[in-house]
Amino acid sequence: MSLILHAGKSNKNAYKALIAAEYAGVQVELAPNFEMGVSNKTPEFLKMNPIGKVPVLETPDGPVFESNAIARYVARSKDDNTLYGSSLIEYAQIEQWIDFASMEIDANIAKWYYPRAGYAPFLPPAEEFAITSLKRALSALNSHLATNTYLVGHSVTLADIILTCNLYLGFAYILVKSFTSEFPHVERYFWTLVNQPNFRKIVGQVKQAEAVPAVQSAKKPSQPKESKPKAKSEPKAVAKKEPEPKEEEEEVAPKPKAKNPLDLLPPSKMVLDEWKRLYSNTKTNFREVAIKGFWDMYDPEGYSLWFCDYKYNSENTVSFVTLNKVGGFLQRMDLARKYAFGKMLVIGSEPPFKVKGLWLFRGQEVPQFVIDECYDMELYEWTKVDINDEAQKERVNQMIEDYEPFEGESLLDAKCFK
Repeated sequence: MSLILHAGKSNKNAYKALIAAEYAGVQVELAPNFEMGVSNKTPEFLKMNPIGKVPVLETPDGPVFESNAIARYVARSKDDNTLYGSSLIEYAQIEQWIDFASMEIDANIAKWYYPRAGYAPFLPPAEEFAITSLKRALSALNSHLATNTYLVGHSVTLADIILTCNLYLGFAYILVKSFTSEFPHVERYFWTLVNQPNFRKIVGQVKQAEAVPAVQSAKKPSQPKESKPKAKSEPKAVAKKEPEPKEEEEEVAPKPKAKNPLDLLPPSKMVLDEWKRLYSNTKTNFREVAIKGFWDMYDPEGYSLWFCDYKYNSENTVSFVTLNKVGGFLQRMDLARKYAFGKMLVIGSEPPFKVKGLWLFRGQEVPQFVIDECYDMELYEWTKVDINDEAQKERVNQMIEDYEPFEGESLLDAKCFK
């Protein structure tokens, strides 16, 4: 069955069908050489969708327009997938969340973003109402995701695909960290989904907006100029105006980049890279070599040790999702690589799985710049290690060496940040 999707490669509404196709095992091809503003104005396109909007799916039985309808068609093209759940109630709940994603999330993000981008008139009261409505919707979604990994059931459904694509516009262009941090479960959900292989293949790497865009002037259609008849008159000599001298632009020296506060701390006897090399190169007698070496190097004045415990272990019901969650956390901690070493353990032989970690940080506190930039930090309880407590010290040892059973349970996985 040949399915051709007419849309640009970066159209978030086209992403819905393309991601659904990956999960359903359906082949959907993008129309070659599609150019927005040109391809969708041709007579051939207007026969498929008279108002010229994209995307449009071309099927052997006729065209389908409207992105959610297209995604539904693709999801149902094969029966052997779970994109529509496994029962009547799951089907209804999936449809419920698709409507929610469209009317409560997508609509309000668009009402906030498009006027700022210059695609519609900017009206401050309308923006305020859109933001309030969006916060209300995200709060409801956050509550649902506090106890659910996915919107419906225990695997990705069409509702997750459509909601994530709608959230993508917001996260990529207007929903800055200070805004989304009010909704940690929504953040966790979004980053987990967009980093799934089937999402990543279509969407690529997603980066969160760093600032709310400034208001742009609404784009107005050009008006034809009225032609006025010229009055006949004798040509007059016009004095040539001397060009005004241009003022030289004053060069502004770039501001020096502010130093990280951790770089201003007194020198430490512990060289972090030396410990990381010792950890990586020790293959045998780990206790006698690496663990002993760690405590010989450790500088309690220049560094501190911290336990972290995931606050929402009850939601860790799917092993690969839990592992992806931890992997994503470690990826986003990359900004701290110069100042930290970490071990993350996923514990348990059956769900719900527990996530616990040990972190070595430069300084005596969890670095503030990491708290500000890595949203996962607030999903964990952080407890400073008392190295004078032998029980805590032994727990540190066991976490560094991936000791099993850890606290009486098997390890599903152990990941290292170094």
